[in-house]
Amino acid sequence: MFTFLEIATLMNKSDELIDLLKQGNEKTIARIYNDNRNGFILFASRYEINVDEVIDIYQDAIIVLCENAKKGLLDNLQSNISTYLFSIGKYMIFHRLKKNKKNVLNEQQLPDKIDWDFYEEEQDHLEVQLLQNAWTKLGEQCKKVLHLFYYEEKKLDEIMEHLAYTNKDVLKSQKSRCLKQLKDLTTAKDG
Repeated sequence: MFTFLEIATLMNKSDELIDLLKQGNEKTIARIYNDNRNGFILFASRYEINVDEVIDIYQDAIIVLCENAKKGLLDNLQSNISTYLFSIGKYMIFHRLKKNKKNVLNEQQLPDKIDWDFYEEEQDHLEVQLLQNAWTKLGEQCKKVLHLFYYEEKKLDEIMEHLAYTNKDVLKSQKSRCLKQLKDLTTAKDG
């Protein structure tokens, strides 16, 4: 078990912190929860949502953070844990406001200092992480086919020759199966 001081030191070492989250280390989760709670409540106060709802959203965001760590979605995290946690919470706030039929997109009702670019960048980043994680689970042949087709933009005839396929229809079926597998891996609930 780790002391709070050791956990605080780990706050700057994301890989070790993520490993502790994967293990469900209660002290680590409590520390992250306590260190970010007031900041999140302050951040959320700019939206038309009561404090009880904000605390519920924050607790849900902590749960999602822990689940995502266990699924391996934080393995290549480019931001710090707090930024990731706040982006989850921000998404949940927007979802709650939309659900409550509040007009989130009306610029006059929103604070002037919302960093929409940051929000969109974080959403894109999360999607890229999900895709990268799924990519690592694909078989080597699928990786080769999809890489050649989508990244190198090669035609099926070129891929057929490069990978020594004897039939173009077989290659098309392989590409289709690989793409479906990648899609299934990115949408799987258990990562």
